[in-house]
Amino acid sequence: MTWFRNILQITSFKSSFNQKLTSPSPQIIYTTRFFIRNFSSESFQTTPSPSPSPSLSNTITFTPKSSGLEPTKPNEKPRVVVLGSGWAGCRLMKGLDTNIYDVVCVSPRNHMVFTPLLASTCVGTLEFRSVAEPIGRIQPAISKAPGSYFFLANCKGIDTDKHEIKCETVTDGADSVPPWNFKIAYDKLVIASGAEASTFGIKGVKEHAIFLREVSHAQEIRRKLLLNLMLSDVPGISKEEKSRLLHCVVIGGGPTGVEFSGELSDFIMKDVHERYAHVKDYIHVTLIEANEILSSFDVRLREYATKQLTKSGVRLVHGVVKEVQPQKIVLNDGTEVPYGLLVWSTGVGPSNFIKATELPKSPGGRIGVDEWLRVPSVQDVFSIGDCAGFLETTGRPVLPALAQVAERQGRYLAALLNRVGKVGGGHANCANDTELGAQFVYRHLGSMATVGRYKALVDLRKSKEEKGLSLTGFVSWFIWRSAYLTRVVSWRNRFYVAVNWATTFVFGRDISRI
Repeated sequence: MTWFRNILQITSFKSSFNQKLTSPSPQIIYTTRFFIRNFSSESFQTTPSPSPSPSLSNTITFTPKSSGLEPTKPNEKPRVVVLGSGWAGCRLMKGLDTNIYDVVCVSPRNHMVFTPLLASTCVGTLEFRSVAEPIGRIQPAISKAPGSYFFLANCKGIDTDKHEIKCETVTDGADSVPPWNFKIAYDKLVIASGAEASTFGIKGVKEHAIFLREVSHAQEIRRKLLLNLMLSDVPGISKEEKSRLLHCVVIGGGPTGVEFSGELSDFIMKDVHERYAHVKDYIHVTLIEANEILSSFDVRLREYATKQLTKSGVRLVHGVVKEVQPQKIVLNDGTEVPYGLLVWSTGVGPSNFIKATELPKSPGGRIGVDEWLRVPSVQDVFSIGDCAGFLETTGRPVLPALAQVAERQGRYLAALLNRVGKVGGGHANCANDTELGAQFVYRHLGSMATVGRYKALVDLRKSKEEKGLSLTGFVSWFIWRSAYLTRVVSWRNRFYVAVNWATTFVFGRDISRI
């Protein structure tokens, strides 16, 4: 009858707890340290303790069995911990042999973003889920294998001597559960946490501008754009306020800024003029760039892009932003530009996490790596993607922060780690004498950008100094769409993208503000 007595005790506990909820004395002790090990029911135990008062006979204490993932044993598979879920980290996880390794991913998002098509989601050409690929689909072992996990968390520190990282879970703000801290021991650590948008220390950028790097950014842009369109149609709004609300300003003339401007101009010409006829004469787009737009492209392609954007109604301004205020930006020459929507796309730089690490740095502040993408000063640590750069001692230039660079590095490192694991070098401190094979070599495949109105640029030169094939016009646009459709990670998302494109072509863009 032990089970019956336990039921009576729990019933008594609930009744006493409800009656004494406002009592200042502590009635329940919760030990809520985060743990992750084997997810067994033994990890949390309910233990009786002496009753502190007649009204409460038991105190429930949750005792964690472990405060994280412990080091692997010699008879277990070695563990690869990947920080980040961008192009580099996801391509690495996809290529790792899960018969050799357990894979653990730590990232503040549970999906990969197909960034080349992100601008299309801002105006309803594509739906947001079409550019987001869940981690569990990229590497199924994370969802199925007993030793592989995905943790929605940020890495807060790396202890290379103990081969472990310190993490803190991601929460949804003050109204959600408090964040938990835990540790993960690793055999191989791959830092692929990406970079952050560069603000160059300009006042007001983080407070008032919207970046375009995550799905959440695209959602914010879309909601803001549609809100301004609807507000501008309200009776009593002055012409000056309408012009400000409907002035979309894009800072940065790189591929992302140019493609967003092109998508926005298409949206205005094809959808706004038809569905918001009352305000169609007030909405316009301004692209501000300090130098030349698409500076990495061929001169002829840059001139073509300038011509097409101007024809689409995009105003090009050469200038440097001095300050961003709530409703206007101030340029270095004193010019004030009012705006209703401000999108900031001026490149990327090292994140605060990368800056805080005590690992060696390459020129520009990225984590320094050697020719095999290892961090040479520590054991079993690698770095790839936008957060990594070659050390000066290698004699190699720091590679650009491009998706194709990150993807190529992820593929290379996956093959290297698989090779190391097959010869018994997968565990910590076991790969010192292992032959790593060929060094990483990056070969540029070319660049593409769309400028709207079924026009695009294709630059197939291997570098800015070399000559090569370059295309413009509708053929380039068809190549651009075909190439990115084949590069979408899964067949599921390829189907989504193709259907979204067809739906937009036939019925127009979705302008619902959800």
